[in-house]
Amino acid sequence: MIIEANLKDYKELNEEIRSSNESEITINKCFGQRYIGDALSDKKITINGTPGNALGTYLNGADIIVNGNAQDAVGDTMNDGTITINGNSGDATGYAMRGGKIFVKGDIGYRAGIHMKAYKEKQPVLVVGGKAGSFLGEYQAGGTIIILGLDSNGAPPIANFCGTGMHGGRIFLRCTTAPNLHKQVIVKEAEKEDLDTIAPILNEFCEKFGYNCKDMLNSTYYLVTPDTKNPYKQMYVHN
Repeated sequence: MIIEANLKDYKELNEEIRSSNESEITINKCFGQRYIGDALSDKKITINGTPGNALGTYLNGADIIVNGNAQDAVGDTMNDGTITINGNSGDATGYAMRGGKIFVKGDIGYRAGIHMKAYKEKQPVLVVGGKAGSFLGEYQAGGTIIILGLDSNGAPPIANFCGTGMHGGRIFLRCTTAPNLHKQVIVKEAEKEDLDTIAPILNEFCEKFGYNCKDMLNSTYYLVTPDTKNPYKQMYVHN
């Protein structure tokens, strides 16, 4: 099924998606319509253009592919499924996500992975090919964030306050120099055993975007985890 979004109101567009019996839908000429894929569980949606805020919010198993950039709050509180963005993504990507995977080829904005959480088999994943803005993994409670910094020339691919309030989960940063983070997180160079756990995720990223997974795994990564013996305080003091 092909839908020409053009200047359709977002409510009209989303009702057309939800009421369709087709399992695969392509949306052409998307111009910022919000809430696409809201709570869907049984469709594959390909978007040509730029979806608006809250793409895939509460996603429950559907697959969404964006051939372009996405705006803020991609995958807000998503539960399952996959969101693939062949461009950049805005602020609060993966906000409170509790399952599923988000793959972004380019950069992401501020507060990505904020309040990300995990429960038993539900282990959310956010993988970014470029850089992340400030407050990455803020209050993270579970799941895995991987920032690859493919155009960062080995520098830490993050801005300020990474892991602020972090109390669970993992952040992998692909860089050759250790990031200077606050004392409430532990930063160490990732070992082979650490990288083995994310190898399948990196392979999926590389297959989607045409990168060499062997080269990706042969890079240096730093692993960020919460320091449970030193809980966060003075959270927003930047040195």
